[in-house]
Amino acid sequence: MHVLIAGGGIVGCMTAMELVTRGCRVTIVERNQVASQTSGESSWAGGGILFPLLPWIYSDVVNRLTMTGIRFYPEICRRLKQETGIDPELQQSGMLILPQYDQAAAQNWCQAWKLPAEKASACAFGVASPEGDDALWLPTVSQARPPYVMQALRKWLEQNGVTLLERTELKPLSGETRLQAWETVDGRRLAADKFVVTSGAWSFDLLKETASKLKIKPMRGQILLYRPQKNLEHMVYREGFYMIPRKDGLLLAGSTLEDVGFDPATTESARAELSAKAAAIMPELQGLPILKHWSGLRPGTPENLPAISAHPQIENLFLNTGHFRYGLTMAPGSAKIVSALICGEEPFLDPAPFACP
Repeated sequence: MHVLIAGGGIVGCMTAMELVTRGCRVTIVERNQVASQTSGESSWAGGGILFPLLPWIYSDVVNRLTMTGIRFYPEICRRLKQETGIDPELQQSGMLILPQYDQAAAQNWCQAWKLPAEKASACAFGVASPEGDDALWLPTVSQARPPYVMQALRKWLEQNGVTLLERTELKPLSGETRLQAWETVDGRRLAADKFVVTSGAWSFDLLKETASKLKIKPMRGQILLYRPQKNLEHMVYREGFYMIPRKDGLLLAGSTLEDVGFDPATTESARAELSAKAAAIMPELQGLPILKHWSGLRPGTPENLPAISAHPQIENLFLNTGHFRYGLTMAPGSAKIVSALICGEEPFLDPAPFACP
């Protein structure tokens, strides 16, 4: 069976990997380049925290998908490193959550999900806490480095016979009930047996005439990069803002959440906001040069609930999109769900909550 995947971000590449392991022939169609640092795309731009930030504020369905994805990552990263030589830099660096947060809800959730958690003092971790010192330490939370994950996935897909059609833009679908081929904007017709949309923030443009109730829109996030003299040893989160230390001494600080359409620009106001938040936690960052400032467009959806399902009208088209802030974390689980649907199998997780409206 030949499957065409529209979109070569983290979700598309993980879906391709899963389909290849099931014996499918796969083509990825990407409007830019797979694993490139293209302006606007979120797969390389994200922080890489493998955890749903404040999971107690999300639905059980969202948490099941994220927590399942987290369990798959050690084996995926081991396989990618072994077979490609590229290290995705998976590391269990732990995360410190600073006030304000719902302490009772956090403790109840961690107990229910059997996630190790303990009360902690922010100062004991060497950081400042503007809203009080009553922090929560989650020692098992991991991170990966999204650009390296994408580079490893690209190499693995090339090694395993996946066709990458890059700088190729597909036309929006119209009134089809079954796709024989998907037409590109330059007039080519790309034939396959089955098709799947994994185009992130751009998915709605492809589907707006055939799935008008699908609610996906771009949400911009901006991030800063530092190299402090002494880096954090653990990830830190405070009221929507996170700081992520890398193995090479770099430190990420982000991110914003902006409803500005398909505008990938970085702004001075966000730079000032993020640098002030970073310095409030690490005062030594005050006045330190910002090495880089970038943005990505997340596929925003209500309640962070992706669409992982058959298309409501086109019988051989499937959706795996709208993962909002957790594309990296959800990608392994959602790839397994949509691949099972494509292959006519029963998914490991009930797909009903992820059905396209």
